[in-house]
Amino acid sequence: MSTYRVAIVGAGPAGYFSAQALQGLSNDDMAFKVDLFEKLPTPWGLVRSGVAPDHPKIKSASKVFEKISDDPNFRLFAHVEVGNDISLDSLKDAYDAVILAVGTPIGKKLGIPGEDLPNCWSSAEFVPWYNGHPEFANLQVDLTGKRAVVIGAGNVAMDVARILTISSKELERTDIANHALEVLRKSEIKEVWICARRGAEFASFTAPELRELPEMSNASVIISPKDIDSAKSRIDQDSDRHIRTNLDVMERISQFPITEGERVLRFHFSCKPIEIKGNRRVESVVFDTNQGKIEVEADIVVSAIGYQPDEILGLSIEGNHLRNVEGYLGDNAYVVGWAKRGPSGVIGSNKSDAGDVVRSVVQRLIKSIPKDDLLRKRLVEKLTYINLDGWRTINRHEINLGLESGRPRVKLTQVEEINDLLGRNA
Repeated sequence: MSTYRVAIVGAGPAGYFSAQALQGLSNDDMAFKVDLFEKLPTPWGLVRSGVAPDHPKIKSASKVFEKISDDPNFRLFAHVEVGNDISLDSLKDAYDAVILAVGTPIGKKLGIPGEDLPNCWSSAEFVPWYNGHPEFANLQVDLTGKRAVVIGAGNVAMDVARILTISSKELERTDIANHALEVLRKSEIKEVWICARRGAEFASFTAPELRELPEMSNASVIISPKDIDSAKSRIDQDSDRHIRTNLDVMERISQFPITEGERVLRFHFSCKPIEIKGNRRVESVVFDTNQGKIEVEADIVVSAIGYQPDEILGLSIEGNHLRNVEGYLGDNAYVVGWAKRGPSGVIGSNKSDAGDVVRSVVQRLIKSIPKDDLLRKRLVEKLTYINLDGWRTINRHEINLGLESGRPRVKLTQVEEINDLLGRNA
């Protein structure tokens, strides 16, 4: 039997589904030993630090990841950053194949004056902040103002707006990070605006996410019927079903009565931000609209207009993904997930994508002789990392903390906390 050793970089959905695909292709003639590298002390990627805390069903994908981890040929190397602690070239030398599942972690810039003011955040910062990502746990998010402006027209923008709108009592039943929960408990925000740069027909919200908005107990959702009528007049009967469904759902929401709630969530379309103003912090946003320029008071701004790859690995970036040919990067390196195709699709989209690339990996591997394992052993012996047992200890601890407070888990958000739990030196 030929045994091939594959390094996967990135322990999010794309990484785990790549490991699963390799496990599924193992047979009596060939086997695959998978080493999964993750720069954070904890795995699961966006399932842990990207999915909104009030969407527990989506987070259930972690059960699939746990099953994948149970395979005896699977190992986890967490808290190891490829490109810093270990080079990509060294992985390519030591492994038969390297699969990058590194995502697109950098938030796109608006490219307008004032977006570097304090309390103006990218969703690539704000979302991991409330989800307990260690690198963003110490953001100084200020919710003492009255209005929040979220710029974007996709599900991430809607997640951010919803988290800013729903009551802290609803959040107390989730796995939201404790530091974020404390800030949101004290929030003085009364009005949240979702501002889309184009008309409603171009919005990339999904219908299920829209339908749940009126279920918020403490808020009214306001969409102008004129915006929806105008959008419908600009599409034809042959338009994409997704567009028509979205507009129908938004139209129904626009007909809901405005209730006496604690907060208001308003949708505004055809509002292109051209400047963020403020003295020492965000104070207002200037928009270019169909009625001309308007200036709106704002106390916090979150932009959710897309993501792009990190340049740390020194690979060529093309648009919003790594330059590749159907997942092939050259030599024995491959890419899957958002880093391959750009930030699109849902978590399940990564499964078919990973499967396609892994089949290509295997087709190349079976034509080669497996590498001597000595170089790989020497490489990993030099690393300080958190293994699968360490992660399971963290996982159990977080779940137990959650049980004490009636929550799914209470996340450890500081590396120091994790090191103390595991008895590791910093």
